[in-house]
Amino acid sequence: MEYLPKGYPEVGPLYTSATYFFDFDVPEVQKFAIDAIGYTQDVRTKATRLFYAVRDSIRYNPYAISMDRETYKASSLIQAGQGFCLPKANLLVAAARSINIPSCIGLSDVKNHLCTPRLKQLMGGKELFLHHGYAVLYINDNWVKAAPAFNIELCEKFGVIPIEFDGKSDALFQQFDARNQLHMEYIRHHGVWSDFPYQRVSKDFQEYYPPSLYNGDFRTRANVKIGRTSSDFENERP
Repeated sequence: MEYLPKGYPEVGPLYTSATYFFDFDVPEVQKFAIDAIGYTQDVRTKATRLFYAVRDSIRYNPYAISMDRETYKASSLIQAGQGFCLPKANLLVAAARSINIPSCIGLSDVKNHLCTPRLKQLMGGKELFLHHGYAVLYINDNWVKAAPAFNIELCEKFGVIPIEFDGKSDALFQQFDARNQLHMEYIRHHGVWSDFPYQRVSKDFQEYYPPSLYNGDFRTRANVKIGRTSSDFENERP
């Protein structure tokens, strides 16, 4: 695994190969990518279609957080139908690699000003979201960041401006919501990895958050495929 705390890597096999987490060598991920891109041959169009497929066909649910390694596999997320930012970023990376778009994962610490009371309670009152994940895609000789975490329905319910991606510019969380209130604040950028750094994420999560966040009663429900129905989180209010 290659780690760059700053800047972007040179394109090579580390950024195009299948891994345990970026498992595009399985039929589920290959089918997901093919269904998303359709018949276009344009690289930028392929990337943007993959982004929206991950953003909107996989529901965002922070109650799906787990320390189980398998949770972070791209194929596992497809089977679950919902998940939080890290597995969703992993799926976008894997799907991009499956159609020959070099990619990696970036991590940042963020402060979410629209956290729901129940989620904040499970976080032990912590306000910082460690290791928010996003994909970094190599499109037409340029590395571009894309965060596919919040599905469109969640954005509409929470009054959040959806992240839009054109394949040319970074697509990260908006600082303000639709009411011009503080939404997401990026506190610290950690760089990019050629593979998902599970050991670092797991260690930091367990040191910072109480077990209620990742070992609670929500875990079983969160791993049940829900298709297009709403997750528990979507029905809450920030």
